[in-house]
Amino acid sequence: MNRSDVLIIGAGPTGLVLALWLSKLGIQVRIIDKTSAPGTTSRALAVQARTLELYRQLDLADAIVQNGHRVAAANFWVKGEAVARLPLTRIGEGLTPYAFLEIFPQDEHEALLIERLATFGVRVERDTALENFTETGDGITAQLRLPDGQEETCQACYIAGCDGARSIVRKTLDSGFPGGTYQQIFYVADVQASGPAFNGELHVDLDEADFLAVFPLASEGHARLIGTVRDERAEHAETLAFEDVSSRAIEHLKVRIEQVNWFSTYRVHHRVAEFFRRDRAFLLGDAAHVHSPAGGQGMNTGIGDAINLAWKLAAVLSGAATAKLLDSYETERIAFARRLVSTTDRVFSFVTAEGKVADLLRTRLAPFLIPKMTSFGASREFLFRTVSQITLNYRGMPLSEGTAGHVHGGDRLPWAHDGEGDNYEPLKNPAWQVHVYGDTSDEMIDWCIEHHLPLHVFDWRPAFDTAGLARNGFYLLRPDTYVAIADNSADPKVIDRYFRDHGIRPFFG
Repeated sequence: MNRSDVLIIGAGPTGLVLALWLSKLGIQVRIIDKTSAPGTTSRALAVQARTLELYRQLDLADAIVQNGHRVAAANFWVKGEAVARLPLTRIGEGLTPYAFLEIFPQDEHEALLIERLATFGVRVERDTALENFTETGDGITAQLRLPDGQEETCQACYIAGCDGARSIVRKTLDSGFPGGTYQQIFYVADVQASGPAFNGELHVDLDEADFLAVFPLASEGHARLIGTVRDERAEHAETLAFEDVSSRAIEHLKVRIEQVNWFSTYRVHHRVAEFFRRDRAFLLGDAAHVHSPAGGQGMNTGIGDAINLAWKLAAVLSGAATAKLLDSYETERIAFARRLVSTTDRVFSFVTAEGKVADLLRTRLAPFLIPKMTSFGASREFLFRTVSQITLNYRGMPLSEGTAGHVHGGDRLPWAHDGEGDNYEPLKNPAWQVHVYGDTSDEMIDWCIEHHLPLHVFDWRPAFDTAGLARNGFYLLRPDTYVAIADNSADPKVIDRYFRDHGIRPFFG
């Protein structure tokens, strides 16, 4: 019988990143998808800074930056004129190596992930669908429908549902999916065009309650028009064509359409599954949470789910941790998903609100306030920190302990850099490690050597103080670069106790 460590259902970005990360850590995976080929009419575009930071561990960040498009500014239009411009090139300067908005369409993103996965000898099994699965003591047994219509029974230690909003894994687990559906129909048009809104920047029309934006792609004159409709056209979404929605872009944003490569419509929900894990089955990405496209959070959050779960599954499967570690996946990810769905719902509802007051706020007040607010460094930094997901943290959760400097257990390790380099270089290794900024004790050095735990001691520099890091304390970092322990001492017994309490044995040799 075909057996794998982890059976992954769904080969979107979430499933592919999970497969890639697990493969890098030596875990045997099988990934299936019911579609016959990768999607070509993708919706997700933005790759946030936090995703790029984590992608350094998979050697993916440089490829995405090189092949994607860095957006220099966002422009806001009213009555056919650009009325406000928000520069984006340095919006997150000093906070991350990726202080910009990166556009890299999901279809190209998936192609890159599939290519990298092949280097581990793993391919996506297409036209293959999960029929059902059951838990059988030390694993799961699943029935698959193969491309020829035959049924196959396979086994795995764990199953990961990365199979989208209509997830068969979620339905099999009988998890509720509470939330709602937006009344608007969303559309995406991939076009070649010209005009002032095709200058490589982001352009948003504020005139009407229905959203409309031009998202630039890497090649000149190539962009995605993304918008919504909610009138009688939304009642016949299946017959909606580009001609039905193109006039507004042509009139309001002065777009000159030269070619429509493809056009698609879809409905958007805002929902979070009741639970993300039951025994040996997990829900990730759109199978666990769906929300409005506001802020470009969806795909990035699914990728975050995959990375959070991957190192934990790898630790358990390799015998480096007890199964108790897997409890932390739902605890850490479901809280963030609920906050995110609530936030994106409020933002989208505000942007698309109807009525005279809403129109006044959008067309008069917003163009005035945007430049004013973004002229303040604190406002720009808050905006970037929120959208880029670098403030996502696991403070107060079971795997997070202590405080040192301004850094708490559960925080993303702050990026510190100057002319002498940065502190992120060691993070390319997806393993437990200890960082010390300044000096440490002989006991800490000896203990880390004895237990084969990588220890990185950085000579103290002003850049570390600026980043909020404590001098002469230590930070124990998880394989996903979040801080497990922040401590002002140089006592290795703190680390020893942490690993013992959590049933983790991350030592090599």
